[in-house]
Amino acid sequence: MRYQVEHQTVYSYDLPVIQSQQLLHLMPRQTPFQQCISYTLACEPQPAEQSRRQDFFGNNNDYFTIMTPHQALEVTSRFQVDIQPRPLMADFVQSPPWEQVKALLKDQDTQHLDAAPYIYATTRVTCSEALANFALSCFTPQRSLLEAAMALTQKIYTEFEFDPQATDISTPLDTVLEGRRGVCQDFAHLMIGALRSIGLACRYVSGYILTHPPAGQPRMIGADASHAWLSVYCPVYGWVDFDPTNNCLVQQEHITVAWGRDFGDVSPMRGVVLGGGAQQLTVSVTVTPLEYAVA
Repeated sequence: MRYQVEHQTVYSYDLPVIQSQQLLHLMPRQTPFQQCISYTLACEPQPAEQSRRQDFFGNNNDYFTIMTPHQALEVTSRFQVDIQPRPLMADFVQSPPWEQVKALLKDQDTQHLDAAPYIYATTRVTCSEALANFALSCFTPQRSLLEAAMALTQKIYTEFEFDPQATDISTPLDTVLEGRRGVCQDFAHLMIGALRSIGLACRYVSGYILTHPPAGQPRMIGADASHAWLSVYCPVYGWVDFDPTNNCLVQQEHITVAWGRDFGDVSPMRGVVLGGGAQQLTVSVTVTPLEYAVA
């Protein structure tokens, strides 16, 4: 499937900004199941300096510096990607018991070094006894890793309510766990924290998901949003992506932009400004299906 994505970010400031330096994670990754066909980035005012590089995790980073005084900053990314179907895993039971995977990761076997950065707690993804107990309700003794991960995905989907007003990006995981409310970033962080609390490796994935308008209604421009899910490391299958917000494995309707240890590694846009005073942020995202890609 081919998609076109437009992501527009506008910062409005009460006072003039004299200088702005920004780091962006908006260009999608190339993966075995995803190919970026085209990508453009437009900034207003025009940057005095601009560059692109890959970070430690292999994500595409855009950097720019604006030296022109301004009271509004508009950044628009546009890209097209082809998404190929991922292999269907008909039987999760064939994945190894989760305790076996935990032991492999604990031993720091060189065959699994790719998972090493994603085992430990971070500022946003803490580990705790409460989170471990939450995971262990699904990760029963000798249960296969992926079967248990799917069960935990379903548990979060069933027991938690999507509520954009309940949290912000700084809300602690134990608060999310207790309140049973949040958004996709919270649910991804929660599941990652729960699995890391029992010794497993997970990474945070940011991107987009195709949304479907009500029957008979046109697709609304700008009504989509960034999305978040997670990947669980399995020695047999590699990284397997789960979406607890939608109770599913990731397939052709998910578009991957970046991954890291938590949201802090993949924030779509962050930076520092000199001046500006109070600010207002407006984000508009449109995901449009175009056609079936030719293999």
